[in-house]
Amino acid sequence: MSLYDIPLHTLAGQPASLADYKGKAVLLVNVASKCGLTPQYAGLERLQQQYAGRGFTVLGVPCNQFAGQEPGSADEIQTFCSTTYGVSFPLLEKLDVNGDDRHPLYAALTGFADAEGAAGDIQWNFEKFLISPDGAVVGRFRPRTEPEDAAVVAAIEAQLPA
Repeated sequence: MSLYDIPLHTLAGQPASLADYKGKAVLLVNVASKCGLTPQYAGLERLQQQYAGRGFTVLGVPCNQFAGQEPGSADEIQTFCSTTYGVSFPLLEKLDVNGDDRHPLYAALTGFADAEGAAGDIQWNFEKFLISPDGAVVGRFRPRTEPEDAAVVAAIEAQLPA
């Protein structure tokens, strides 16, 4: 099964899939509003602003599995993201990224190794996966890697279709 075939929903509850972003480079990130890493939203939004016109999007995936750091409703999450960080990139519904109820998207993504060759469970909020315009996972960056880290930016630029 392709990543494009996995059914998803937007934060507003509308049907979605990664096929909606076919032809774009996507940085998919599990996010949380009450985490020490939450300020990474600012860097993610700067990447969105810088590269959106060149066939790129950040895609945020709220997750409440790490110390209950994303407890809000969809409306609360949307309001927090837009008012606190000016987030303009799309957000999906809250998903489980690890464990027995791991969403099929993350079942597929966690098989992909990071730069050190380690695959497996998501370590914490703000783990990042770069997906190429043709739907292949081409990069995995651990939570403490800032969105604007040189390695992340270089990987994004290498995948830009336009």
